[in-house]
Formats: sequence, C-alpha cells, structure tokens
Amino acid sequence: MSAPEPSVDAPARRPRRELVEAEIYEQATRLFAERGFAGTSLQDIADAMGMTRPSLYYYVKNKDQLLARLVTEITEAPAAATEEIAGRDADAPTKLRDLVRLIAGQQAQHAARFRLVIRSESELPDDLAVAHEAAKRRVLDGFARIVDQGVRSGEFRPRPVRTTALALIGMCNWVAWWVTPAGPQTPAEVAEQMAEMAIALVAQAPDRTPDAPRPDDPAAALRLLRQDLDYLESVITTQTSKD
Repeated sequence: MSAPEPSVDAPARRPRRELVEAEIYEQATRLFAERGFAGTSLQDIADAMGMTRPSLYYYVKNKDQLLARLVTEITEAPAAATEEIAGRDADAPTKLRDLVRLIAGQQAQHAARFRLVIRSESELPDDLAVAHEAAKRRVLDGFARIVDQGVRSGEFRPRPVRTTALALIGMCNWVAWWVTPAGPQTPAEVAEQMAEMAIALVAQAPDRTPDAPRPDDPAAALRLLRQDLDYLESVITTQTSKD
C-alpha cells in the first residue's frame, strides 16, 4: 500500500489519515507477531506500508506508540470495562456472565493480538509495563469483587475468592490459544458458551435450600463443607465396594 507524502492535515483529509493509521497499526501488529517487538524497526513497518520512513513519521512517532495502542486495546480497555461491570447494581451471576462474555469474546475476536501482548511482556517499555500490570490487577480485582458478592449472597459456592477469580480469568484468556478464525463457532458463540461454563463453575449446588443461612456465616459455611465431605465419602465408598 502506497501513501502520498502528506502536507496539510485538513479536516477533509482526516478520514484518509485514520485509514492509513489503521493500516499502519495492522502491519505493525503483524510484524511484531512475526519478528518480535525488538526485531521490528520503523523501516520494516514503512516497507510493509510501501511508504518512506519520513512519511511514516507523519502518522506515528515511534514503535512505542504502536505498542501502546496494542496494550491499551488488549489490557486497559478490558480493565475499564471490568470495573464498570463489577460496579453495576445487579446480582453476581448476571455480572459474571456479562464479564466473562466480554473478556472471552475479546480473546476470541483478537486472539493473535492478545498472544502477542503476552509474548511481548518482557519487551514492554517501563511505562507500558507498569500500565499493563496495573490493568491486569484491575481485571483481577473486578472478578474478585463479583465472586465475593456471589459467595456472600449465597449464589456462589464458598470457595477462596482470589483463586476462583484467577481460575475464571485463566479460562477466559486460554480462549486466545485455541480459538481459530475459521473455527466452527463465531467469537460471540464462544463467548456465550464460556459465560455459561463460568456460571456452572461457581454456582451454588442446586440442592441448597433457598432459606439456608448465608455462606459467609461461618456456621453455614461449615455445614456446606460437611455436605460436600459427605458426598465425597459416599463416592469413595461406592468406588471401593466396586473394586
């Protein structure tokens, strides 16, 4: 793709500028994935665009600017969305379903970009590395808040909140490593299935009575644990008798 030497950034030219910037971003992302961030130069990106390096400087200042856009898209934007969902006035299952649908859907939609960010973590400039880690902590905090809400309301099983949140995030992130663009399911379908699986992972057992004490009550939590131990004992006893 060839781009003319730019002169004046007039309003009429802005749509054209946006198209060129989007193409530069796509080419840079592809090259980062193929060669790594450190192994890709601005000249490589200019060559891929079919433009001179001085022309490229009109659209981007340096590689860090392109990488910052990628990090923002993959980590900071989802962090902001996570905080918004966690803060909604809704029940925990609804929040969790919406959040997993969002995160898993993004991983399915932008799998290659997510993998690139993960692989490039050690190469991120200091300021981007700090922002990236902060965004990941915000996502974890949002998941943890929702899980804690569900445990306290009795809608989720009383399990360690942070461990459960990490498991849910890992389940969502893993989508980027197995989904394929030509797969049998659309990103939206994958996201919907992951949301239902997340609920099934944390939901309170269906045989819990609606009027049972809240699981954040220590006595209630102990009672639920005894029920689980009784079930486990019955499984072991049945298996032993078969053997």
